[in-house]
Amino acid sequence: MDYKSDTHKAEAMRRFNRFYTKHIGALHEGLAKSSFSLTEVRVMYELAHRNNPTAAELARQLGLDTGYLSRLLTSFERRGLIARRPSDTDGRQHYLFLTDQGRAAFAPLDRVSLEEVGEVLKRLSPADQERLLAAMRTIERLIDARARPGVVVLREPRAGDLGWIVHRHALLHTDDFGWDRRVEGCAAQLVADYVNTSSSRRVRAWIAERDNDIVGNAMVLRHDDEVAKVCLLYVEPVARGFGIGDRLLDDCLRFARHAGYRKVILDADPAMVAAQRLCLRKGFTLAAQCLPRMEGELLAQRWERDLL
Repeated sequence: MDYKSDTHKAEAMRRFNRFYTKHIGALHEGLAKSSFSLTEVRVMYELAHRNNPTAAELARQLGLDTGYLSRLLTSFERRGLIARRPSDTDGRQHYLFLTDQGRAAFAPLDRVSLEEVGEVLKRLSPADQERLLAAMRTIERLIDARARPGVVVLREPRAGDLGWIVHRHALLHTDDFGWDRRVEGCAAQLVADYVNTSSSRRVRAWIAERDNDIVGNAMVLRHDDEVAKVCLLYVEPVARGFGIGDRLLDDCLRFARHAGYRKVILDADPAMVAAQRLCLRKGFTLAAQCLPRMEGELLAQRWERDLL
């Protein structure tokens, strides 16, 4: 479905929220047939897995109103589920922790929750489980700027990766820079050049992967005997700002030097401000400001760097 208006996009997100809250039982009065609400169990989970947080830290972590959280914690304390101890450095602060009774109450709730999620996953094939988890990671990263960046691994392309590269370049460059569909043909041609020469020791491609998701790629192809060409260097928007582009270009330069090239070139559209900054950081100079836009040619700048 094409969500053309902000209202349509918001309605689609609300529909997903309704589906998911119903699916996980968030509307039930008690979680896992217990006397605890979902919010109460969520607070207990944080107390069980964090090192003596303060009430203010819990409120920030969970996005809860401080007054509401204070009443909930008071109820916990009255029932003997939590206790407080004063801070050694700030008498106004108190650290919270689950008592033995609180841990005993939380343990079966945690176990039942894991079992319920496990039952959902069992209904899916291993491939669909990976798709579901990848989609959840994507939602988390897009919505929460605090989501952990994850560990990025640079690896060689596997089956299906090259088609994905063409797909993503076509979408990203059309959306970000207004290129027409020729960009997809250019990307496909570069990928074909890589496939047809990949047995050569002077050609290489990298996939940047984070938590099983492709977040970027780059290629080094032969321009001529002495010049290597860095192609299809990109980083997914959700993964930008973590140095992935620097790592990809560093590996390209390192490989080109070891492969015996004397120079590296990189072509980019003038609108690619981030690419220009990356080139400058890595010692490239602008060799040509405006290349002719011939048929099939979508690039308008050439950057180069000597490897001597």
